[in-house]
Amino acid sequence: MTAYTLYIVLALVVMFLFSAIKILREYERGVVFLLGRFWKVKGPGFIIIIPLIQQMVRVDLRTVVMDVPSQDVISRDNVSVHVNAVVYFRVIDPEKAIIQVENFYVATSQLAQTTLRSVLGKHELDEMLAERERLNVDIQSSLDQQTDAWGIKVSNVEIKHVDLDESMIRAIAKQAEAERVRRAKIIHAEGEMQASEKLLEAAQTLSQKSEAMQLRYLQTLTEIAGERSNTIVFPLPMELLEKLTTTGK
Repeated sequence: MTAYTLYIVLALVVMFLFSAIKILREYERGVVFLLGRFWKVKGPGFIIIIPLIQQMVRVDLRTVVMDVPSQDVISRDNVSVHVNAVVYFRVIDPEKAIIQVENFYVATSQLAQTTLRSVLGKHELDEMLAERERLNVDIQSSLDQQTDAWGIKVSNVEIKHVDLDESMIRAIAKQAEAERVRRAKIIHAEGEMQASEKLLEAAQTLSQKSEAMQLRYLQTLTEIAGERSNTIVFPLPMELLEKLTTTGK
């Protein structure tokens, strides 16, 4: 064997080893096909793939953060809003993720957009603004059920923004202002009712003892005397008026 032939053999061996030896990281798995048919899932670490006979597809098992583009959603009460969200998912079954769907990332993205419109369209605008946590759970549950056949686990969905038209923002502001006025009137009415109840209790207490009324009368004079006004008004007891009226008759 000549030196030239030896170099050729060594070059072929190096090329074989270079194409056969694969290193998979801790978060990676290799879906191996043998003559076009699925064989097994390998990794992580050092694996050997026979060139031309076996092929390997790398799959990343880390959580993927995918931004869902803004979607035009019509709520159940016929309000048009623009909603965008973020989806957290990861591959839990590399075999299904490669065999059952052509591109699991694109498929999950498209499914997330349609699911977002479908779920939010069943709720009213007030629910979108006030109950995001419940809506996040509903979208996540619906999306996870559909991606389970692809070996994808949707762990979380977060609605980021709910954008409204200017006219709708003004309408909501008027509604909030009206609600505050309503609450203020109710609080004022409740205060008047409580005050009347307390005044009634005080009148009943003072009517039990004539001395209590006299003490209250003197206390009122003391408060008036402490003011800067020079005019002092002396209240006339109602009993005296009754006696004068009786005598006149």
